[in-house]
Amino acid sequence: MRKALKGNGPQGLPGISITGRRAATFCLLLVAALCVQATRVQVFEAKGLNGNSANQRPVLERYAQPRGDILVGSDPVTTSVPTHGRYAYKRGYTDGPTFAAVTGYSSQAYGNTQLEGTEDALLTGTDGRLAGWSLRDAVTRRQNPGGDVYTTLNRAAQEAAMRGLGRQQGAVAAIEPATGRILALASTPSYDPGSFAGYGASDQEAWNRLRTDADQPMLNRALRQTYPPGSTFKVVTAAAALSAGVVTDPDAPTAAPFPYVLPGTTTPLVNDTAVCDQPGRSLAAAMTASCNSVFGYLGVRTGLDRMAETAGNFGFNDPRLDMPVRPARSNFDTRMDDSQLALSSIGQFDTAATPLVMAMVAAGIANDGTVMRPQLVDRLTKGDGTVVQRTKPAVYRRAVTPAVAGQLQRLMTDVVENGTGGNARIPGAVVGGKTGTAQHGVDNSGTPYAWFIAWARPAGSTAVPPVAVAVVVADSDATDVSGGALAAPIARSVMRAVLAG
Repeated sequence: MRKALKGNGPQGLPGISITGRRAATFCLLLVAALCVQATRVQVFEAKGLNGNSANQRPVLERYAQPRGDILVGSDPVTTSVPTHGRYAYKRGYTDGPTFAAVTGYSSQAYGNTQLEGTEDALLTGTDGRLAGWSLRDAVTRRQNPGGDVYTTLNRAAQEAAMRGLGRQQGAVAAIEPATGRILALASTPSYDPGSFAGYGASDQEAWNRLRTDADQPMLNRALRQTYPPGSTFKVVTAAAALSAGVVTDPDAPTAAPFPYVLPGTTTPLVNDTAVCDQPGRSLAAAMTASCNSVFGYLGVRTGLDRMAETAGNFGFNDPRLDMPVRPARSNFDTRMDDSQLALSSIGQFDTAATPLVMAMVAAGIANDGTVMRPQLVDRLTKGDGTVVQRTKPAVYRRAVTPAVAGQLQRLMTDVVENGTGGNARIPGAVVGGKTGTAQHGVDNSGTPYAWFIAWARPAGSTAVPPVAVAVVVADSDATDVSGGALAAPIARSVMRAVLAG
């Protein structure tokens, strides 16, 4: 008979008792439970935990390294400032007020806006396109260095816009018509985004001071504020009338009566100059002298549907005109009676536009009727300069035919050479423009908005003009508040800066 071995378990396994087996099984179950829990936390609940306001780790990581830069040309207009505090770095700006309408702000306490907001993932290094393939990076989950945002801005044009606006409330948008690249985007009064980039008491004081300032320096008037465009909208009305065949020859007399009584009312549509006070003025003469009666009449003759379609082709009524920053929606009503349509056709009633969209109007005419989608970002790169995304020009809408655009170019040139836009003339250049002085307030009691839209190209050139611009001065101490007196000189300085480049 075989002798039993001491210590054998019931199945004859050496050294393992029933109690030991149970303990081992229990330990395996604990390990499995821990694995399940770790998987649940790290995979299925990771997003929620990262976004939990009580979790400070993502915030600390966010400011643990320098933020990527926003550049104009090859020059950064942002910096990362060491704090030697809990958050290692905060945002800085080399010339904050000049570029605030483009960069926006990045604040540890108040969040991000403009390009600082739309490109935040790239700038902080959390954008997946910045990730490498290093096994060490994957294991340690090391944060990637922040990427850089190269804008489309022309520094000389931006600085000219800010100088021209000065202390006035106003805005400038300038576009390269052939590509849609935004060359200038200025809003005044401006502010220094770096003054509240941290989270200390001084940052809070600066924030509160800016937010309660009656002049609203943090309002982006180029993108986020709409204004009645006044007579600058007559370019859109002329485009619609020519496209619809209501006017076939800009130099021929129209059937516009004088006085022109708003349909369904006894109220005449008055003109700002006696030159317009006669029946049958041609479209060309009416554009040069900015005759309200003619354009009100032509808008009604063209009809609401065609007017709204043409306005839409230039960017009106589009709530998603992202570039990648989203501007406010410019408005042209699609439900109106004829008297309201007549007023809308001269840029009044409920018609309202951002300076960006009015710059698109000028750019579309300059680009032979094709409106390009506006773009503020040229390319996005890794910190080492490797391109991760490049913005390509894209057609937004074909607003009018090249033939109609050519007619409008001539009409706008006549405004500058012989009409109300003389202050926009540039020696050695062909300039086309349109002035506007828009009424607003109760019983038109507010200070008028002074507008000017224009494009310019070197004399003798037949290429697409390299610049189109829109300027609005919303509040000024000047005695002559008109588009020709206030806005046209600013447009001229911006266009000269581009032509000189």
